[in-house]
Amino acid sequence: QVQLVESGGGLVQAGGSLRLSCTASRGTFSSYALGWFRQAPGQEREFVAGIAWNGFDTKYADSVKGRFTTSRDNAKKTVYLQMNTLKSEDTAVYYCAATVGRAAWVGVRRVDYNYWGQGTQVTVSS
Repeated sequence: QVQLVESGGGLVQAGGSLRLSCTASRGTFSSYALGWFRQAPGQEREFVAGIAWNGFDTKYADSVKGRFTTSRDNAKKTVYLQMNTLKSEDTAVYYCAATVGRAAWVGVRRVDYNYWGQGTQVTVSS
């Protein structure tokens, strides 16, 4: 059973930056593809970014391309989401998720991921 714990959320002004972290326990971290999703009140959970096991293959939602960057440190069992030029519409609970068994493939759907963290709140004030 993979356990994921996010951190780094908070309140930031529009135009500011935050870095989210997600640390895994148990399992072989380097064998997972990882994703970031977010869910705003009253909305569906949506894909934000994803990264394959090697750290080189990444995908981003169009709404965050050029502003957000995901990376990973397999030795630390941690994945990061650097968020720059934040907008009020980025306000949401952010979740990290892991795909076990398909390390080289970055899914963009919720059903592509097996394990989820508890989420961390990001609030961007305008």
